[in-house]
Amino acid sequence: MITVAKAGAAGRSKQWRVVALLLLLVGIAAITVGLRGGAHALAPPAPSGRAQRAAVPGPRTPPMVATLGTARSLPTTLRIPAIGLTVSLSSLGLNADGSVQVPSTIQQAGWFRLGPTPGQVGSAVILGHVDNYTGPGVFFQLRTLAAGDQLYVSLADGDTAQFAVNSVASYTKPQFPAQRVYASHGSSALQLVTCGGVFDHQTGSYLSNVVVYSSLVSVTPAPVPATGSPPTPA
Repeated sequence: MITVAKAGAAGRSKQWRVVALLLLLVGIAAITVGLRGGAHALAPPAPSGRAQRAAVPGPRTPPMVATLGTARSLPTTLRIPAIGLTVSLSSLGLNADGSVQVPSTIQQAGWFRLGPTPGQVGSAVILGHVDNYTGPGVFFQLRTLAAGDQLYVSLADGDTAQFAVNSVASYTKPQFPAQRVYASHGSSALQLVTCGGVFDHQTGSYLSNVVVYSSLVSVTPAPVPATGSPPTPA
């Protein structure tokens, strides 16, 4: 069983900002997952001194900037080689009380669909169970990940977003950092969330959450289908 407190998220587009504001207005401020048995870049400084005086005015062409990221596309599969995990992804929203939905079984993982998809600017979030009375869940080994471990998310459009783990942290549920996990911080991030810490037998849930923070490092485009046979050598 998973208990989820209320969570907030923000994105780059106006539509997502409106959604995030509405979520905040209805009191969605933090998330806790309980399992039992279960962006503008900084402008460069203006030239000064001799370099400034020597500058020759004239037309300037804005530099071409390549932005690492993906278009919005539903995530289908999460792969974590370091723990031998490959799992298909479901889509999660909010319950009637404003709490975050959780996967229906311990072997499922789910993407929070009110946030960006993995690879978009913002914080994409995937949640999964750690265990239940029947045994380990899909994210049972999540706490063993370390900085530098790789995460791969396959998207419906054929692209694959690759992330590198930055850190793994554990928080008691009252201290869960919803803004850090769900809000956009100007880059493409992926957070994985599960349960951890001490298990409370009276409530049937864990007292903490484990969060894996990661950043986008590369995007592998979908293969381009062949358009015809190669030319025959003369």
